[in-house]
Amino acid sequence: MTLFEKILASRNIDKDKLNSFLSPDYDLEKGDPYLLPDMQKAVDRIKTAYEKGEKIVIYGDYDVDGISATALLLDAFESFGFKDIQSFIPNRFVEGYGMTIGAVDKIKSMDANLIITVDCGSLCHNEINYANSLGIDTVVTDHHNVAETPPPAVAAVNPRFGGHLYPFSDLAGVGVAFKLVQALQKELDGLPEGYEKWLLDLVALGTVCDIVKLTGENRANVYWGIEVMKKQRRTGLKALMAVANIDKADISAKTLGFVFGPRINAAGRMETASLALDMLISKNGDDALNKANYIDNLNSHRRQMQDDIFKEACKIALDYKDDDVLVINGKNWNHGIIGIVAAKILEKFKKPVYILAEDDNGETKGSARSFGDFSAADAVRAADDIIIKGGGHAAAAGVTLKNDKISDFRQRVNEFYSSLQLNNQERYLLPKADVEIDDFSEINEDLVGKIATMEPFGNGNPEPVIKITAADIVNVQHMGTDGQHIKLSARDSDGAVIRMLAFNAPENFLCKPGDTASIWFRPVINEWQGIRSVEGELLHLQLVHPVN
Repeated sequence: MTLFEKILASRNIDKDKLNSFLSPDYDLEKGDPYLLPDMQKAVDRIKTAYEKGEKIVIYGDYDVDGISATALLLDAFESFGFKDIQSFIPNRFVEGYGMTIGAVDKIKSMDANLIITVDCGSLCHNEINYANSLGIDTVVTDHHNVAETPPPAVAAVNPRFGGHLYPFSDLAGVGVAFKLVQALQKELDGLPEGYEKWLLDLVALGTVCDIVKLTGENRANVYWGIEVMKKQRRTGLKALMAVANIDKADISAKTLGFVFGPRINAAGRMETASLALDMLISKNGDDALNKANYIDNLNSHRRQMQDDIFKEACKIALDYKDDDVLVINGKNWNHGIIGIVAAKILEKFKKPVYILAEDDNGETKGSARSFGDFSAADAVRAADDIIIKGGGHAAAAGVTLKNDKISDFRQRVNEFYSSLQLNNQERYLLPKADVEIDDFSEINEDLVGKIATMEPFGNGNPEPVIKITAADIVNVQHMGTDGQHIKLSARDSDGAVIRMLAFNAPENFLCKPGDTASIWFRPVINEWQGIRSVEGELLHLQLVHPVN
C-alpha cells in the first residue's frame, strides 16, 4: 500500500468511495429541499408575496455566511422576477447579532411585508412576534441552534429542528438559503433547473468560511462552487481576486477561508458588513473594484488593530498565567476584533480564553474561544447571575456584563473549570497524524500532487498530516525580527534530508543539531528561482533523543 493509499485508508476512503470523494456528484448529493422543516410553508408564503407584488426584505447576518446567503437570495430572486426586494444587514456596533426590535422598526420604515432571514432568526421569538404585531410576516432560514419551540414565524427552515427527513444536517446558513432557491425553482419560472449551479460560488464562500463540515452535500457544493468561481462570472468576486492578487487558477478552499473571508469579515468588524454585500452584488467593474479596495484597506487596518490588542492582551495574560481559564480585559478594544484575538491567545497560551472589551458606559462585551472538554458557553451559563447576557457553543461564546463584574466573572469561570476536574486538555490542540512513516522515501512531488486531489480541505476533511517517528535534526535556523520562525533540516535513517518551516513556532519547537525528534508535518512544494523542491510545513515537534 502506497503512502497516499494509507492516507485515504485512514479516512475510510476505499476504492469504492474514491471516485465519488475526489469528484463529488452535485446531483447525487443534492437532497430534496422539501424534506427540510417548513420548506413548503416558506415557498407558499414567498409565492404569495410574488403574486401580490409585496415588498420583501432579506435579513442577513454580518459574517461571511450571512453576507453570502443574502447575496445569493438577491441574485436568485432577481432571476425569479421579484420586483421589490431589498436587504438589511445589521450593524455589529448598532443592532448587534440577529434580529432586534430596533432593526424590525427600520424594516417597518422600509414598508416591508415579508422578512426572510438568512443565517439567523431561529431564537428570535420576541423580535418575530414584534414583527407580527406590525403586520410583517417572517420566514426564517437558518442553521444555528434552536429552542424547544420554533419561533412564531410563517416558516422556520432549519435542519436543526427535529422531525424531518432531510439527509444532511450540517448545512451552513448559505446552504439553507440555497435549498430555498432549489425549492422555489419547482414553483417559479426564471431559474431553470441546473442554472442554480451558478450560485455555487457564493455557497462555497459561505460554507468554507463558516467552518461547517466539508462532507456530503457541503463537499459537493464547495467542490463545484470553486469551479464556478474560477470561471469568474461574478463582478464583485473578480474585484476581490484582483485586490488580493489571486489568480483564478489558484483558487482553493484555503483561498476562500484565509484570503476572501477575512476581507469580507473586515467590513463588519470595522464599519458595516453592508460594504461587503454591496461589493458582492455589484455589477459594475469599476464600482466593485473601488469597494474591494476599500474593504481591503479595512482589512489592513483590522490586522494592525488586531496585532495591537493581541500584544496588549499577551502582557495582561501574564498576570493570570496560573489561571486555568484566561479572562483578559482592556478598555475600548474593538469588540468586532476580540474574537480573533481570543483565538490567537488560545493558540499561544494553550488555555480557554475570554477577551473582554470595556466601554466608557460601564459595560463590557466579551468573546471566548475554547477547546477540549471545556465548553465556553457552559461556563457563561455558570455565571448567569452576574452577567447581562451571553451564549454560544462549546468552542466559541459571547458575553455581556457590567465592568464591575469582571473579577467575579473571572473567578466564576475558573471555578467552573475546576469543578470539571479536567486532565491533559492540551492533547486536543496537538495535530493528529493520518499516517506514521519511518523515512522520507515517499515524500515527493507525486505525493503532494495526489494530496491536492483531496481538495477542498477544511472541517471534516483537513489537510493530511504525516508523522515521521524519528529524524535527526541536522540544521536549525531562526528567522524573523524576534527569531519567532524556525527553519530546520531533518534527516531520516537512510540519509534523506527534508527542510521544515514553522512560522511563529512555540517554545517546544526549540531544538538543536544532533537532536532526534518525532515530527508532524504537511508536505508542500517550494519553488525558488525555477527550482522546485518538497519541504515540510512543521506542525509539531517532540524530542526523542536530545543531544547532550
